[in-house]
Formats: sequence, C-alpha cells, structure tokens
Amino acid sequence: MQRGKSAAIPAALRRTLRWGWLVPLAAVVLIAAFAVPKAQPKTQSVAADDAPVLAADSALGEAMRAGDRAAARRLLSLQFTFVDAEGKIHVRKDFLAELKGIATAAASDAKVRSYGLLAMVTGHRKSADNNDVFFVDIWAKQKGTWRALLMQNIATAAAEPPPAGPATPGGEAKQNECKNPCQVIPYRVRSPVEQDIINTYQAVVKAIVAHDANEWAKHVADEFVLYGSGRAPVPKSGRIAMIERQKDSHSAVAVGEVQTMRLSVYGDGAAMITTDTAPDNSRPPYRATRVWVKRNGQWLMAISAHTDVK
Repeated sequence: MQRGKSAAIPAALRRTLRWGWLVPLAAVVLIAAFAVPKAQPKTQSVAADDAPVLAADSALGEAMRAGDRAAARRLLSLQFTFVDAEGKIHVRKDFLAELKGIATAAASDAKVRSYGLLAMVTGHRKSADNNDVFFVDIWAKQKGTWRALLMQNIATAAAEPPPAGPATPGGEAKQNECKNPCQVIPYRVRSPVEQDIINTYQAVVKAIVAHDANEWAKHVADEFVLYGSGRAPVPKSGRIAMIERQKDSHSAVAVGEVQTMRLSVYGDGAAMITTDTAPDNSRPPYRATRVWVKRNGQWLMAISAHTDVK
C-alpha cells in the first residue's frame, strides 16, 4: 500500500506539472486581451484625426507649387480665402488663378490641433517671396471631406517682452470708450450658437479694456497664443501678464474695431475672420483670425492671429 501511494503521488505531480502551466498562460492572455484595447485606441484616434488633415494640408501645398489648379480646387471650400504676409486677401477664384505665384515652401514643423469638425495646422514656412512666416491653415470637415477654409501668413518677430502701452497719469487705469466691438459689431448673427461666440468675444475685449486679467482668462483656452505682424508670439500666460502690466501702469487700452466679419461654425469648433482697425491709429489695419472651441459647454478662444495690411 505504501509503495502504491508513493507511486501515485509522482504520477499526480507529473500531471500537474504537465498541464499546470496553462493556468498562468490563460491569465496572461486574458489580461492582455482586456488591457491592449484600452491602451491603444487613444493613440490611434489621435493619429486618425490628425493624419488626414496633415495629408490634405501637404497636398494643397504641393498643388500650389506645381500649379495644379484642379488638385487645389478639390481641397478648397467655397468660402476659402488666403491672407498673405502683406495682409492682402486672395479669394478662392483669385487664389486659383495666381496659384504658382503665391506658392509657399513646405513646412518642416507643421502641427495639428483638431476641434472636432474644425482643425488648425500651424507652423513656419517660406513665403512666395522667400521670407520666413508663421502660418495658420484652418480646415473644416464638409460632407466627410477636409477642405481648406483659410490660409494666413504672419511675419512674426523674435521673442521679446511686449510693451505695456502708454501710461496715464493718476491713481487708476484709464479706460477707452469701446463701442465697437464691446457693444455692437457689424455682423448679422445667424444662429444662437453664433450669438454665444459673439458674446464670448465681447467678454474677451471688454476684459482687455477693463484690465481684468482674471475675466479674460476665463474665456481663453490654455493652448492660446497671440500672433501678430512684427511681434513675438504671446502665450496665454504672457497675455495675462501684459494685461496686468497695463493695469499697473494705468495704461488706456484700445482694441481693434471690427470692419468686416465672417464666422463659420462646425460643431464644437468655429473660425472668426475679421478685418480690424485701431481707433487710435496706433497700428495699421489688420486681418485677424480667431479659432474658438467649445469645452464643457463654454466657448474658448484658442488662437488669435493678426496680419497687418501693408
């Protein structure tokens, strides 16, 4: 009996050793099966959103340099405009007619920000006259296809502290009267969504005039950057510091008056394109592009790019 029992134990042990490795292997397979789908989609969804926009932006640039009007036409929305570094507006028809003459070099640092049905490609490139420019290309998804809504070039400058503005004597910061755009804007609103964006824009400019950095920051996305002709780019933190310096120096601030506006809304993204003039003639008229994104039920300004009209 003892020999039978001792012989049975090794046999059972051998069976355990033979099949027992399947248990941990099955556990590993199950863990991998549930872990991989959770880890991968985020990376894949970003690539899926950005790659078609970058491909379309690159294809448009290639069509411009090749003078291929047919290829370029397929990539343009009917509302397309191109603003060159001189501030000249080229509407779709003129853009196609002048295609090769206004072609820009390919960008080496193009970046995409997707806002649902609206996307923004930014970076640096050589303009048609071989000058270095920062560019903003806005794309809208129309009937399932990405089409260019706007191309804009801005000749920026190296980074330097922005001026605080002229100081006003006295103990409190003086405020300029701001009727346009703080109170009225020459634009016919077409929907409640457009009205929400207009209201947010007016809140932004009112905060600038009132030197209220905290209120301004409430309506601006964290990725916000201000670009302007001959000026250094200013991120959100820098713009807040500028408003605070203007308050401390009692500077009277004038915001641009809107002469024309075009507002295009695509889901939770919107592009506002305006021609503005400085009421105090402190700068030339300029073309301004502002991209808006809706987050947590609130519209936020994601970029403001200004090209002076020369």
